[in-house]
Amino acid sequence: MSNYYCLMTGVPSISLDTPCAITYAEFREQCEETLTAADKKLLSYSYLRQDCLNLVSLLRNPEAELALLGNYSETQLKELIEKAEDPEVKAAEGFPKFLFDYIRNSYLPNSENPSYFADDAIMLAYYESAMKCKNPMIADWFKLNFNLSNILTALIARKNGWNVADYIQGGEINEMIKTNKSKDFDLTREYDFVAEIMKIVDTDDPVEKEKKIDAFKWLWLDEMTFSEFFGIEAVFAYLCKLEMQNRWEMLDPEKGKETFTQIIENLRSEAQVPAEFVR
Repeated sequence: MSNYYCLMTGVPSISLDTPCAITYAEFREQCEETLTAADKKLLSYSYLRQDCLNLVSLLRNPEAELALLGNYSETQLKELIEKAEDPEVKAAEGFPKFLFDYIRNSYLPNSENPSYFADDAIMLAYYESAMKCKNPMIADWFKLNFNLSNILTALIARKNGWNVADYIQGGEINEMIKTNKSKDFDLTREYDFVAEIMKIVDTDDPVEKEKKIDAFKWLWLDEMTFSEFFGIEAVFAYLCKLEMQNRWEMLDPEKGKETFTQIIENLRSEAQVPAEFVR
């Protein structure tokens, strides 16, 4: 297992409350210079989310302006689209298989269908791929985020009187969410983290609620890397935290009633590592 002592001791401490002395892009550049090829591939799962968003943008509009924070350039993504559109081409070497399959089998046959949601379809394909990552901690991170997304989406659908089954796709908790009528979809018995999430979703202020969700994720990353200070897991966790921190630095117009530090400390005093993620 690779040890990244120099990399991780050289980066600044990071908090959701304050601007960081290093940007997401800067840390990513350091990783490119330091990590082994195998570990770079693990981090690529994180960047791949932006590739998915860029791909959908280009499919809708070839002249779309892209956020080039993924693994692939605009030229590469356009080449992928050309290959998927050519019925004689069976695969696209150098790209994850699910991207080619998404274009060929999902987007192209449904692009004119008003009930087809291209963004949702590619995100489902993305998470299904990322949850198969060979690193257990990284796979569990995507599993946690996917389950959280399904739960939060289901709660919004239920609150608005929509049919929950129309908005939930894939995942191991899929059927429980679709069919169970209890407040927590009876998930608390199976998933320890759901109890904490159910408390968070009762927060009235939407900004405060979003902060608490990110604080929950932050604490989860802390717990999962408690004894892995210098491994790829710690590098991945730092990257995820930077992404959250950078996002709030750009988007947060208000501090809200509680600081992230207070929220995280409250969660830390109440929460334990979800049993399903303990190995």
